[in-house]
Amino acid sequence: MEITESFLLESLPNVVATTDFGFLGERYEGKVRDSYIKDDIRYLITTDRLSCFDVVVTTVPFKGQTLNQMAVEWFKLAGDIIENHLVDVPDPNVMVVKNCEILPIEVVIRGYLTGSAWRDYQDGKAISGVTLPPGLKASQRFETPLLTPSTKAAKGDHDEPISEKEIISQQIVPAKLWEQVRETAFALFKLGQERAREQGLLLVDTKYEFGLYKGKLVLADEIHTMDSSRYWISQGYEEAFAAGNAPKMLDKEPTRQWLLSQGYKGEGKIPEFTDKHRIEISQHYIKSFELITGSKFKPEGPKVKQRIEQNMRAYVS
Repeated sequence: MEITESFLLESLPNVVATTDFGFLGERYEGKVRDSYIKDDIRYLITTDRLSCFDVVVTTVPFKGQTLNQMAVEWFKLAGDIIENHLVDVPDPNVMVVKNCEILPIEVVIRGYLTGSAWRDYQDGKAISGVTLPPGLKASQRFETPLLTPSTKAAKGDHDEPISEKEIISQQIVPAKLWEQVRETAFALFKLGQERAREQGLLLVDTKYEFGLYKGKLVLADEIHTMDSSRYWISQGYEEAFAAGNAPKMLDKEPTRQWLLSQGYKGEGKIPEFTDKHRIEISQHYIKSFELITGSKFKPEGPKVKQRIEQNMRAYVS
């Protein structure tokens, strides 16, 4: 079906802002996902919440479906590099996963100088303990990707940069395990960049989360989605960089930039998103999904929350 602006307008009242499925187990609410834990299983429901600067700022039709289905696809692609937490996919917005012990570090790999790294660089700050040389420009490609970890903050708090040395010295992650994490993260990023290049895209940077399951390191949360990663259109990147212009983006960076233009950096009153703006963001996510995966997006609806509940009741019965 054709996803028209009128279809997305009609879908606005049916976004999944939150869930309350007590029959699935104990509920935990993250920035974008609601999870339910029962025994050794976690039901991970990707909502339509949009988070910027670690704050939920609005909801966007079909955002949850695009993210969940993209993460599932990437988990399968990355299976030769590391085992992941995925068990089953009973609904387009839901993953059934192993209940891992999540490492309290977000592993960020950067291939280009942009986003918060560029803002910190302009302010003369080191980036997670990494001091960059002078004279770099916005959107510049690094000769080799950088690993710039951050703490994994609770909902409502902000992630904070942390150096690899601090991770080890503070015993947040044992040194031997951290070496396995960093090697795996670079391998995943290489895979992501290669696959993106095949689609005419650049995987700019991304965030990984890892956990332990029965003592074994596994990949958790999501992988290479528009929320955890930045993607640019490769065609025209060199020309845009040379001219000092921003590349064409497929991630949520345009929303971040809009919020910054409104004077919002994660504190205070959230600027109001009009229906038209939310529809435009939805179109952006759908277009990004199709370009990154090479597949046509098929919206599952119209009453998304009711569909999820129906599918999950059937799954656990």
